[in-house]
Amino acid sequence: MKDLTQIDPVALRTLAAVIRFGTFEAAARELHVTPSAISQRIKALETRVGRVLVHRVKPISATEAGDVLVRLATQVELLEREAVAELVEAGEAGDEDTPYASVPIAVNADALYTWLIDALVTVQRAHRVTFEVVREDQSRTTERLRRGDVMAAITSEPRPVPGCRVVRLGRLRYVAVATPEFMAAHLPDGATTADLAKAPIVAFDRNDTLQHDFLRKVTRRHLAPPVTWIPSVREFDNAVRRGMGWGMIPIGQAGDDLASGRLVELHPGRHSDVPLYWQHWRLGSAVVADLTEAVVASAREWLGS
Repeated sequence: MKDLTQIDPVALRTLAAVIRFGTFEAAARELHVTPSAISQRIKALETRVGRVLVHRVKPISATEAGDVLVRLATQVELLEREAVAELVEAGEAGDEDTPYASVPIAVNADALYTWLIDALVTVQRAHRVTFEVVREDQSRTTERLRRGDVMAAITSEPRPVPGCRVVRLGRLRYVAVATPEFMAAHLPDGATTADLAKAPIVAFDRNDTLQHDFLRKVTRRHLAPPVTWIPSVREFDNAVRRGMGWGMIPIGQAGDDLASGRLVELHPGRHSDVPLYWQHWRLGSAVVADLTEAVVASAREWLGS
């Protein structure tokens, strides 16, 4: 077995840049070296660990072993920046001398639209930090963690990704709603299976299965009604409210319109609950610890238990 101690930190950063930017050329521009130097560093690192680390296709992707080292590179970079920030603070230098730490996270669109920014603002008040927010369906964010793309994620998966901790955030309750005019035109006899098979749907994107899951739940059939895809939370809600189709909207966003009659439920009393969890790398980082505390507090205020 290869000796994996003392892995070259420069090679680790190079590997992370190659995976982030997708080509040796783009990584070379970012690191201000030649593509040949990038290639040599990757080959040396592969020789050191005795594993192939990248799939040499376009865009370049990491192998399973490469994912492990990309995670390590990201962790090392964050801890280095936090250590430098502490040293700057101890030296009583100005804030302009303190480096920013960068924290990539994967989150679902509804959390991003409603409560997540409050948590990020809270952390920025305490730390010199920036965030790379990757929007992804909550059923797919754990894959980002496994690949090392992000340090933390909001997910519907309660089982921890290897090397991660899990904290339960709560549940997001969705209701199937439409305008009264839409109901009269497309579901005049209520949400019957025959009419649901033809009534248009609004969905967020092709990873959004909430509407089809609800159909299977209430009809016990796999229906394929026409779908309009709108990958924006604000415009998704607007499309439903303007009668383009019915859709699943969080109860917290639909409550006033349901009370006023501007929206009606397809199946009163029927809903879909999506449990949400916060998964983050096991890392001795003050930024990650404070981010976790802020995310949990903001989520529970919005979601309840």
